[in-house]
Amino acid sequence: MEPLQRRMTIMLCAVFLLLGLIFTFNQLKTFMIKYFISGMGLPPATVSTMVVGSSEWQPQLSSVGNVRAFRGVELSTEIGGLVQTVPIKSGQDVKEGELLIKLNDASDVAQLNSLKAMADLAKVINERDAQQLVIQAISKNVFDSSKADAKSKQAQVEAQAALVAKKNLKAPFSGRVGIVSINLGQYVNSGDKLFTLQTLDPIFVDFTLPQSNAEQIQVGQDVVVTTDAFKDASFTGKITAVSPKVDTNTRNIQIEAQIANPDKKVLPGMFANVNIKLGDQVKLLTLPQTAVTYNPYGSTVFIAKDTGKKDKKGKPALEAQQVFVTTGSTRGDQVAILKGINEGDTVVTSGQLKLKNGTPLMINNKVQPANSPDPRPQE
Repeated sequence: MEPLQRRMTIMLCAVFLLLGLIFTFNQLKTFMIKYFISGMGLPPATVSTMVVGSSEWQPQLSSVGNVRAFRGVELSTEIGGLVQTVPIKSGQDVKEGELLIKLNDASDVAQLNSLKAMADLAKVINERDAQQLVIQAISKNVFDSSKADAKSKQAQVEAQAALVAKKNLKAPFSGRVGIVSINLGQYVNSGDKLFTLQTLDPIFVDFTLPQSNAEQIQVGQDVVVTTDAFKDASFTGKITAVSPKVDTNTRNIQIEAQIANPDKKVLPGMFANVNIKLGDQVKLLTLPQTAVTYNPYGSTVFIAKDTGKKDKKGKPALEAQQVFVTTGSTRGDQVAILKGINEGDTVVTSGQLKLKNGTPLMINNKVQPANSPDPRPQE
């Protein structure tokens, strides 16, 4: 073999040996990394937890509705005329029968007095004819004519008196007057809407519920009503009527409730939140709603399970265990748990999105999710 060929052979062998060493080193490095990672296990996840406890829970149904006056009407006059007197002011509380507006009735009263005089004369003539009929000084036909004339004149008086009464608009019931924009000397036509009159105590709330709740609704049930206008106030009352039919478009039942409104704060037309109490309070397991993960295949929570081992600090080592739960109704930030966990279990309340079964847990409860049954907006 020539010297050049020998040198080429040695160089090729050296190259192949170097490549073999590099390949062997990479394989060994990969194996060692996998071995090291498998020995370490899953990295721990930091979560917050709470111990499951039971609380008193008032079963109830919730809905939204509209406030309606106990009695309410847009007042108007039956006949037109010039406004002579307006003895009321805007927002004034009035009693039934109290004068609200008086129209000019001078000519009508004068006509009434004239008719009264004619009626009195016809009555006197009829009484005289009655005396003369006894002694047969006149015929029965003359007496009947005078009697009919007296009745006719009295009927004209009553008709004119009714016309005069229509010039005086009186309150049909007790309530609060709305905005009065009528001025003295103004001419109003028959049927013109002058102002509103509303009875505010008590007051009605109209709302609807799905037909599936028909069995749970009864007249006389207690309701609690709140409004956005008075966030710190609630108003109590009872269901007074349930519609005998279901709306075919929405499949909802219309319900009427009557609430006490002594301070007359709640006004007709307001939006209202209605809660209906169903029976006595019950004890239910509750969790913050953030603790439950809702999936198409069911609702789940993660429980902090004791592995029976100790961590580096000597504390019990915990790992995540996913369980299915059956949820009930909600109340504020809370949700009722009907099945799946027991009282005393430690449940993960935040940080569960990064968990799976067997994930080691590090507990940090410095910050807890909201868990109030009656949360209030923060300013």
